[in-house]
Amino acid sequence: MVPTLAPMTPPTDAEFAAILGNVSKHIVLSPEEQRFWRGLLRSKHVSKGDYLLEMGDVSLYQHFVVHGCLRVYHVGEDGKEHILQFAPEDWWTGNMSSMLKNQPSQLIIEAMEDTVVLQIDKAAQEQLFERVPKFERFFRILITNAFMAQQRRTLSSLSKTAEERYAEFRKLYPGLDGRVAQKHIASYLGMTPEFLSTVRKRVLAKE
Repeated sequence: MVPTLAPMTPPTDAEFAAILGNVSKHIVLSPEEQRFWRGLLRSKHVSKGDYLLEMGDVSLYQHFVVHGCLRVYHVGEDGKEHILQFAPEDWWTGNMSSMLKNQPSQLIIEAMEDTVVLQIDKAAQEQLFERVPKFERFFRILITNAFMAQQRRTLSSLSKTAEERYAEFRKLYPGLDGRVAQKHIASYLGMTPEFLSTVRKRVLAKE
């Protein structure tokens, strides 16, 4: 199923300041470029437990989290959830493969808290690349960083102890440990909630 595009809701000044701060880490935009880009962004409020993307839908947007937290996960044939990513404030997320290839998503994006995101769709992104070519570099950096992060996570799961993997999670997502359910962290780390509880006590006891 291909969902329809929702009406445009322009970003507020505070929302745009948040995403501009993120992008400015990698590229510098003129005031005119900022105005053009801002006109392509869509603001969306998502309540806790609601979905930005469901399995089988075609992904229409890339999402930047202004406030709140999302999780990106897959549900296996056995019904078990496998969390690939958390996306708290100042993170980008989405299903790039589904968006670019116009194919049904195998991933789900759900709000873990009441969340505000800024979105850009494929057509708007193409306009952005044509008008402000430096954004191609920015999104290339995002894709490269995501690829390297996935490699690090794979190697970590193969070679590091449970305590080391939990410590890496806390470093990657500072403050998230107290915001999301332990069962979701356990899913992300490939552990049972019971084992994570034991691991967590060991790590915290050393601090």
